Parts: sequence; structure tokens; C-alpha cells
Amino acid sequence: MENSMRGSVYYQSAVLTKVIFFEGAKKINRINPNHEHYQCIASFKTMESYKKVWDNFFNYLKEYFKVKNFELITSEHVKSYIEYKIEYYPSKQYLEKIISALGKLEIALNRYSKDKYDNPITYDFKIRQELLNNARDLKLVANNYHNRVYVNPSLVIANLKNVNHQIAASIQLEGGARSEGVTLIKEEQLKGYKIDDITKQTVGVVETKEKGGKVGDVLITLNTYQKLENYFVDNDTNTFKIKYQDYLDDIKNSCKKVNATYQGSHGFRWTFAQNRVREYQKHDLATLNRT
Repeated sequence: MENSMRGSVYYQSAVLTKVIFFEGAKKINRINPNHEHYQCIASFKTMESYKKVWDNFFNYLKEYFKVKNFELITSEHVKSYIEYKIEYYPSKQYLEKIISALGKLEIALNRYSKDKYDNPITYDFKIRQELLNNARDLKLVANNYHNRVYVNPSLVIANLKNVNHQIAASIQLEGGARSEGVTLIKEEQLKGYKIDDITKQTVGVVETKEKGGKVGDVLITLNTYQKLENYFVDNDTNTFKIKYQDYLDDIKNSCKKVNATYQGSHGFRWTFAQNRVREYQKHDLATLNRT
């Protein structure tokens, strides 16, 4: 067994692959709790597919959480990654593959730690099944987001200690921006004002680019837009930047303070989705009443 999990993303996932992949291992042994191949993977194709998920997850952890030793993975990291993936409306099959792959990662980490340490680390990623259940019907926004919204998001935002985190959370709540859309915003992304087609209110426009290159507009209140404008002026910079992990920690502490259920940064986006559905319904109803 290796003495350290230091190394590249791909090296570390390869180390974990070695403790769980036994090509051709018999099924009778893989379901026997007393056998060394219990819960292991016997198919090269399956292992290759899962390793791609692991690599993607590990790269995500490096980028957003600055985690480079994957023995430090927690259930909070798993929760954040799955919610991040759900934001991109994956197919049911793809999401189920991610859930399964992370289940095998849990087993691999536990086996690795048990072999390496006298007092092994215990990994528990059961949160993934709850998240899968919440996201089963990915086409129905209202259903998909129903259980993950903040009851009083404005109170949570008001109690964030960092003013920049308040701006980021407001952008997610008002415009539905994804997490990577608020951790880094360049001044050139501010596109001025427009009338919201649905609410008929004047709003500020922030252009965002999603992973994959898709460009879209996030519509936010004039108050939040002006705070963002002021940030660039006051700090003499053209870049608004926050650390994702610090942002999550601030949200978590705020939730504790106001006795709210912690839903991560994604909870603001999901609350936006629910509110937007209501605006559409109200708009359609008003149109019907006029005709």
C-alpha cells in the first residue's frame, strides 16, 4: 500500500482503483461480507466509467475547495458536488452513475484507510441517496427544487458576515446564477439595465458563461446591481472574486445563527427557481384575466 495520497488527481484515483478493482472477481465473492472482494468492482468497463467520475469530482474539489489530498473528502464535499451536477440538469442515467461511482469511492476510501492506518478514517456518503431521491424528476423544476429552498433567504443573506458573500447570494437568489457564476465576475459582464419580460420591472443584467460555453443573462434587482458596480469602483478593480469554501462556511454559520436549514449556496438558486415559477404563473393568470 502507498504511504501517501499526495500526487495528481489521476494518480490518487489510480491508487484508489487498485484497492477496489479486481478484474473477473466472482459475484458470489463480491456479495459475501467475509470475502476480500466484498463490494469490489470486477468489470474493467465499469471501473473505467467510475474512475472518470472520480477524476471529475477530484478536479472539482481542487478548484472549489482547494482539497488536494483526497483522504480529506467529507460528506459535505459529496453533497456539494452532486448539487453542482444537478444544477446542469443531467439525465437520470448520468446522475445515477455519479451516485453509484461515489458509493464505490466511499468503499475504496474506507478500504484504503483500513489498510493504511491502525485507526482508520471512516467515510460515510449516504447523503448521495437522499439527493438522488430529491432529484428524480429532473424535468419538473418546482418538484425538483421544492425540498431544497430557503424559507427566509433574505434573513440568511442579511446575517452573512462578509459583504461580498451577501452580494453573491443576492445574485443567486434574484437571478438564479450558478455557484461558479458568482465566485468570479468581471466588470465587463455588467450589461446595464432592461425591463424584465415577466415582472415588467427594471432590472440589472449580468452576463454569465456556463461550463461548456453557453452564455446567458442573469437578471438582478437594481439594488444588488449597484452594489456590484460600487464594488468595482471602491476596490479599483475589474474583478469580483470570492473563495467558494469561505462562502459556504459563511452561509452555514448564518443558517445556524437564524435557525434555518442549511441548503448550501445552491439553495438560493433553487429558491429563485421556485419564485420564478410563481412569477410565470402570476403573469399567465394576469394575462388570462385581461382576455
